[in-house]
Amino acid sequence: MQRHRSGGHRAAVRFRAAGFILLAAHLLFVGWFTLRPLDVPWVSAANLHPFAGIRSDLALGWREATLRIGEGLALLAPLGVLLPVADGRVYVSLWGSLLRTVAVAALISLGIELLQTGVPGQVVDIDSLFLNTAGVALAHLLVVPALRSRLRHRAERPPLPPKEPAQGPTPTISRVGIAP
Repeated sequence: MQRHRSGGHRAAVRFRAAGFILLAAHLLFVGWFTLRPLDVPWVSAANLHPFAGIRSDLALGWREATLRIGEGLALLAPLGVLLPVADGRVYVSLWGSLLRTVAVAALISLGIELLQTGVPGQVVDIDSLFLNTAGVALAHLLVVPALRSRLRHRAERPPLPPKEPAQGPTPTISRVGIAP
C-alpha cells in the first residue's frame, strides 16, 4: 500500500526554503551595502559612546533625525521576520523566539561593525548596533506572532472530506436482501 504525503509538509518545506533564500539574499545585500569601500574626502571618528550619535541626529532636526534613525532601524529589520521563517517552528514561545532572533541579529550587527573597521570610508558606530537590534525586535513583534497564529490556525483546520468519484455515488439495489 502506498502512502500519500499531506500537502502541509511540502508547504512547510517550501516555506522554510523561501525563508532561507530570502534571508541569504538580504544578508548579501546588507553585506554589500555596509562593507563596500566609500570614496570620501574625510571620515569622522568612530562613535563608541552609546547614544551620542542618536543625540546628534536629534539635534539636526526632526526630519533629518527621522531619516537617519529610520535607516538604522530598517537595515536589519527584515531579519526579525526572516530568521523565524527560516527556522520554521510554528509552536514556539513568543519570548523565546524574540530572544533568539534579537540575539542572532545583535551578533550579525556586531560582526558588521567589527568588519567595518577595515573598510575604507566606513565608520564604526555603536548606535547603529542598537538601532539595528531594535529594528529587528520591532519587526519581530509586529509580524511574527500574527504570522505564526495564522499558520497554527491553518494547520489545525480539519481536513476537507474526500470528494466523491466522478461517476457519482455507488448505487444501491433495494430488491436484494440478506441471505437466509
